[in-house]
Amino acid sequence: MNTKYDTPAGIHHVSAFQDNYIWLIRQKDAVAVVDPGDAQPVLDALARHGLRLAAILLTHHHHDHVGGVNALLEHTRVPVYGPATEALPHCDVALREGDKVSLPELDLELSVLDVPGHTAGHIAYHGRAANVPVLFCGDTLFATGCGRLFEGTPVQMHASLGKLAALAGQTRVYCAHEYTVSNIRWATAVEPDNAALGAWARDAAALREAGQPTVPTLMSHELAVNPFLRTGQPAVLAAVRKHVGRPITQGVDVFGALRAWKDEFR
Repeated sequence: MNTKYDTPAGIHHVSAFQDNYIWLIRQKDAVAVVDPGDAQPVLDALARHGLRLAAILLTHHHHDHVGGVNALLEHTRVPVYGPATEALPHCDVALREGDKVSLPELDLELSVLDVPGHTAGHIAYHGRAANVPVLFCGDTLFATGCGRLFEGTPVQMHASLGKLAALAGQTRVYCAHEYTVSNIRWATAVEPDNAALGAWARDAAALREAGQPTVPTLMSHELAVNPFLRTGQPAVLAAVRKHVGRPITQGVDVFGALRAWKDEFR
């Protein structure tokens, strides 16, 4: 991932709050911003690198994802895209599954997926940017984790993650928080013998020690290390059955048990 703004096209992150990532999709001097919970770091990045805002993309209504929208619009009036069924501070184009976001100026076309679970109307964007397959998934899928179920159900979130897991393995997963190291600690409790997860634990720790983000990851990587995407794997099934102390077989029930385990894990 290019984070140094040294090429005319790419995807960059700016950090916000304690652990948020706001994503900037760049083509020459134009930028689309994904989930700007805070306007100031975006404005600072635009000014520092001589860029201009062209569009705002929102995945869900939580303040740490939309709190900077109005301030950005006061600076530059641009179209705002967001989920059709959620209350947003501003939205020009309301999106549902199957809709497209076409931004020719950015050489960008993204498709919309409905991914309820974290919130009732959460959406994700997938397509190609900077000539690679990408997914902007907000708080639905994290590196080695997934979002808490604040408004949705395990059935909804399990289905939403299934949609994302079906994307191409080379899809770069741009999630909105740096939760990876803590997620890995929990995942290791679920699958202590997962060699790919052990290697990832070392790599992620080294990235964070160097002050680098652990995202984006690849979908193929998530399928190898993320228990929430591995509900049918024998090791995950065995761990869940031991944890809950009863037989459990259905994928959605396995997911629900994993989410409850993660919620209480310290």
